[in-house]
Amino acid sequence: MPHPIMFSDDDPYLAEVRAIALALPDAVEAVAHGRPTFRCGKMFGNYGGSVKGGVRHEQSLLFIPDPVERAALIGDRRFYVPAYFGPAGWLGILLDDDTDWTEVTELLDASYRQVAPKRSVAKLDEAG
Repeated sequence: MPHPIMFSDDDPYLAEVRAIALALPDAVEAVAHGRPTFRCGKMFGNYGGSVKGGVRHEQSLLFIPDPVERAALIGDRRFYVPAYFGPAGWLGILLDDDTDWTEVTELLDASYRQVAPKRSVAKLDEAG
């Protein structure tokens, strides 16, 4: 039985995330478990998530933080440890009208660089 769709294509925050994620070389979007995911070989972003115990954050982005920055991000109330993904090191950032999209771009860039093939990362570096 397929998972129910848990997002709306007219969500403006999803549109921003899509534009950032799909601008990365060789990135694609695929729906998995009812949510949009962004991949380059492996997944580097997931739109929407929840906290263990059931608190859902429909307008959030799950990503793999740079290991050096992870501890600092956890201390910021905008970030959370998502269910299922958290034990693998992922974090979520809540998205709202005050979201710093430059920061989201940097977070997705760092996540992408950790999973993308070397040739894709090289394309990103060549693009500047």
